[in-house]
Amino acid sequence: MKKGNEIEILIEDMEFPSKGIAHYEDRKVYAKNCFPGQKVFGRVTKKKQDYAEIKPLEIRERASYEIEQKCPHFGICGGCSSQTVPYEKQLSFKEEQVKKLFAEAGIEMGEYKGILHSPITWEYRNKMEFTFGDEEKGGELTLGMHMKGKSFGIINVDQCCLVDEDFRKILSLTVEYFRQKQLPYYRLMSRQGYLRNLIVRKGKNTNEILVNLVTTTQMDFDLTEWIDLIKGQTYMGKLVTIIHTENNSFSDAVVPEKVNILFGCGYIMEEILGLKFKISPFSFFQTNSLGAEVLYGTVRDLMGDASNKIVFDLYCGTGTIGQIAAGKAEKVIGIELIEEAVEAANENASLNALKNCTFIAGDVAKTVNSLKDKPDIIILDPPRSGVMPKAMEHVINFKAKDIIYVSCNPKTLVSDLGKLKYAGYKIEETILVDMFPNTPHVETVVKLTKTAGF
Repeated sequence: MKKGNEIEILIEDMEFPSKGIAHYEDRKVYAKNCFPGQKVFGRVTKKKQDYAEIKPLEIRERASYEIEQKCPHFGICGGCSSQTVPYEKQLSFKEEQVKKLFAEAGIEMGEYKGILHSPITWEYRNKMEFTFGDEEKGGELTLGMHMKGKSFGIINVDQCCLVDEDFRKILSLTVEYFRQKQLPYYRLMSRQGYLRNLIVRKGKNTNEILVNLVTTTQMDFDLTEWIDLIKGQTYMGKLVTIIHTENNSFSDAVVPEKVNILFGCGYIMEEILGLKFKISPFSFFQTNSLGAEVLYGTVRDLMGDASNKIVFDLYCGTGTIGQIAAGKAEKVIGIELIEEAVEAANENASLNALKNCTFIAGDVAKTVNSLKDKPDIIILDPPRSGVMPKAMEHVINFKAKDIIYVSCNPKTLVSDLGKLKYAGYKIEETILVDMFPNTPHVETVVKLTKTAGF
């Protein structure tokens, strides 16, 4: 086996996140987004002493349990990866992968309570960020997702099954309109062009729709006709605002250098477990509203009777978990680095008439040091990288009786749990919540309790 060789392998096992494992000659071979029972043909991209990695080029034989794909873009689009795996099987694979991570790290799961389903498995996303481009150099304008295995190709996803008909309609109207106008899309390498992204958000429980067109300022184009086109349609939901974001940054990320409200109020509302949340164009909010209700309800249940307890919500974002926890707690203090998120959290707390919530902007590792209150319960919901070492020191030093850790990355979770275990915490319960059907991702919720004597 050499780097660049093309080989066929039989996937025997998996590890997180949906990385297929096979054996070829004397090495373990990894193949991304492949499943046990598949025969995969691919090119060797990495060769080490005891393992290799391949880039899958073709599934030559499907596993016996696979079903027909639902979306016509599957296999080309770089979005969802497990459409051909029945949903119950997807859940089983996610459980096995997370359990394996715990076992390999020597971390017990306490009482394992299984994996909770997403209430819906299709059309569940409340936000999509589409990109303007083309499938082939010089081809017609497309608007959609990055193509699998291609650096710059964009496939038009006008039949995407992760979003509902309103998203698909707005996408199709927009790309067809700008094709007619023959406007150039922004090219990262040359840093030239006008059209960059289309972002659509929709409250699943309120049906309110936000449309955000992202462009550079390299052209002075009158958007009135496009605005009227979008406003003039009939939707399943209700269009409440249209926004134009100016972004001249050199990165592929959407950087809101200037935000212009073209129609409506500039935000949408969503409701989660009886609370209202204002979502502005760039607010972080869980992309599966119905799944978020399951996740946040799980956290609330794990708190138990907290009526006389102080809760710290660290890495609180826009404060959704903290506000849902507030109904059971004496006091909630949330900390988040991003100031705009904290402003939104405090605004939403006021909107929900929650007088026992305070949200503070600052680095968790530094800000917790200045707090006068001492927590009875700490809720951790860090980014994929986990809890930073300095912040973890402060978390441990608080000696809170209970910690509820919500993780979108079980790899960093088990590492952090090892530190908490060493500091005298015992894992009481572990629950998985599937927020992202047809993808490799899963949320893990762990409750820990301080051991007497530590």
